[in-house]
Amino acid sequence: MKRIAVFPGSFDPFTIGHENIIHRAVDLFDEIIIGIGYNATKQDFFPVGQRIEWIEHLFSDEPKVKVSKYQGLTVDFAKEVGAGFILRGIRTAADFEYERAIAQVNKAMTSIESVFLLTTPEHTPVNSSIVRDIIRHGGDASKFIPEKIREKMAEYKR
Repeated sequence: MKRIAVFPGSFDPFTIGHENIIHRAVDLFDEIIIGIGYNATKQDFFPVGQRIEWIEHLFSDEPKVKVSKYQGLTVDFAKEVGAGFILRGIRTAADFEYERAIAQVNKAMTSIESVFLLTTPEHTPVNSSIVRDIIRHGGDASKFIPEKIREKMAEYKR
């Protein structure tokens, strides 16, 4: 049976922390689907189609990584794509507590396991909300965004 994982998030924008999790997880799974979910509590900064294009470009040399969008529960999306795992990055103890609760509910609802990878220390402070605020206010967020995505972002007009 193929080991398929869904890596869910808004990825608005996709950061070097996200990239690091994928690079470290790619040998653990036969396929990783980066699932861009619609989050009703967040307002999109970059359009979903743009994010998909950028992430596909970033992983164009990695055939095990796919990108898709979805609405609704992550576990329903995981079942739909045949994933047995949900991959999550953990930066802090607060992240762990939040993700643990979700993972336990997901497991009670389905047979889907959650796999947590600890963020590397240098990526611990990096999150999409902070990076988005830097960009929104005209700051230089380049050190927090993968180079291949930075190149594409430079071409993008908001």
